[in-house]
Amino acid sequence: MPKRITIVGPAHPYRGGIASFDEMLARTYGKRGDKVDIVTFTLQYPSLLFPGKTQYSESAAPEDLHIERQVNSVNPLNWLEVGRRICRERPDMVIMKYWTPFLAPCLGTIARRVRSNGHTKVVVQVDNIVPHEHNLTDRMFNRYFVNSVDGFVYMSEQVKYDLEDLCTDKPALFSPHPIFTVYGDAVSRETACATLGLDPSLRYSLFFGLVRDYKGLDLLIDAWTILKADNRTEGRKLIVAGEFYGNKEKYLRQIEDNGLTDDVIIRDTYVRDEDVRYYFSAADVLIQPYHSATQSGVTQIAYNFRLPMIVTDVGGLAEIVPDDVVGYVVDRTPDAIATAFVRLYNDGNLERFRQNMLLEKERFTWDAMCDRIDEVLELLQCKP
Repeated sequence: MPKRITIVGPAHPYRGGIASFDEMLARTYGKRGDKVDIVTFTLQYPSLLFPGKTQYSESAAPEDLHIERQVNSVNPLNWLEVGRRICRERPDMVIMKYWTPFLAPCLGTIARRVRSNGHTKVVVQVDNIVPHEHNLTDRMFNRYFVNSVDGFVYMSEQVKYDLEDLCTDKPALFSPHPIFTVYGDAVSRETACATLGLDPSLRYSLFFGLVRDYKGLDLLIDAWTILKADNRTEGRKLIVAGEFYGNKEKYLRQIEDNGLTDDVIIRDTYVRDEDVRYYFSAADVLIQPYHSATQSGVTQIAYNFRLPMIVTDVGGLAEIVPDDVVGYVVDRTPDAIATAFVRLYNDGNLERFRQNMLLEKERFTWDAMCDRIDEVLELLQCKP
């Protein structure tokens, strides 16, 4: 029987992987015959707390989705009103996306009001419980949110452990991050280089996404320094494509101090959805040298474009990137990253990884994610 579903979380006009996730989830449920709407923010982050240049997408609003802007993240009266509104509408399920304790009071209050109708179940698709940048209020806020909802779907074992630390009596099932298919198809390397203003005679490695300290750009710069000293970077350049959230100058100093000014191409901007495919089509490899992680949506973009990866063995990255199958999982050191980079170009490994990705990507479907969310809902509905 078709369900009535409300998704509460980021969506257009907000930008980013979480907004794209919510929109893809809504589309998938819609194709399955369910009635879906998205309730997103009028205010997501106050400008003083947002480290980037803008929270908003430059892309046109999706015409195939019903999105309403209702939620003000810092107004408790608004939380009560939004909760009452959804409560009265009585959807079968509310799906919330959770990734930061900052939103716990807002989303938790909405969830409590919604559940008071005795019918609607609130299932949470969890990115993170423990944030990458810690705050003294994190545990208190997380506990409030976790106690406000009915069940969870998580995307890495690390998140499972964090959830179990807060609660053990609510259903929680695993489903890996699905592949992002919203960025179009790959283009030829020549077209990608021409579009991005890159020299097609060179080979490129890619660091992609918002630049935050936990993502380990410092490790990659040191690894590239090792490669350059060993004459392994001739004819190669490193692209850093993403807006810097934090101290950009320290990375520029590191690049300059290591003599890499001509080796590293910095594109300090949020990459529009329409341009993502050019970066992934121009590169030979995606490198994610994270200091810490749960999972990453960027790996799922790489799967979509069959771009081999080098990732550090932190969080859930190794669960998504099987070692020596679609890339390499390495220790969190510059030497290990550099060694993997050299191996990548030996014995046809790049092409082998690309071929393996055709099979591996079948694990990461949107229908599989919806199936797991529905399974949590069924467990909740069967409870006495």
